[in-house]
Amino acid sequence: MSNIVFIGTSLDNYIADKSGGLEWLTALPNPEQDDCGFAEFMASVDALVMGRNTFETVCGFGGEWPYSKPVFVLSRTLQLLPDTLKGKAELIQGSPGEVVRQLNDRGFKRLYIDGGKTIQSFLEADLIDEMIISQLPVLLGGGTALFGELAKPRWFKLVESKLLLGSIVMNHYRR
Repeated sequence: MSNIVFIGTSLDNYIADKSGGLEWLTALPNPEQDDCGFAEFMASVDALVMGRNTFETVCGFGGEWPYSKPVFVLSRTLQLLPDTLKGKAELIQGSPGEVVRQLNDRGFKRLYIDGGKTIQSFLEADLIDEMIISQLPVLLGGGTALFGELAKPRWFKLVESKLLLGSIVMNHYRR
C-alpha cells in the first residue's frame, strides 16, 4: 500500500499561479509532446484521490474525462458529481486515514494523491509514501503552495533525479 504524489511546481514551490492558473505548466517547448512520465506513472496506480478544487479545475479543462482509473473526490461541500462521470468518479469523505482505509478495503492499494490541500492533509497525517515532483524553471511569486505547515518534519530519500525537456528537474522521493 502506498500513497504517491505526482505534481509539477514552480521554483518557488507553487502548483498554481496567483489566479489559480496552470498555463505555466505547458509554457515550455515540447516538440515531441513528451508526457514527462505521466502515462507510466498512471499505469502504476490503482486510483486517484483529489480535492474538490482540483476536481473542479480538471472539469474546467473541457473535453473528455482525462483519467481511466477511478477518481475519488474529497469534499465536504459537494453533494453530487455530474452524471457524465458516473462510474469514473465518486465523492468520498473522511480524514486522510479514513479515506485510505476505505479505499484499501475496496482493493485500491496504490493511490495517487492530487491537489494542494489534499496533499497537505495527507502529509500532515503522515500518509504520503512517495513524491514525484517536477520543478519548472519559473518563479510565480505567489499562488497555491504545494507544502504547508507540518507539526513535525517528514523525511524522504531521493530515489532518482532526471532532467526533462532540457529544463525541468523531476525528483522522485520515497519514505
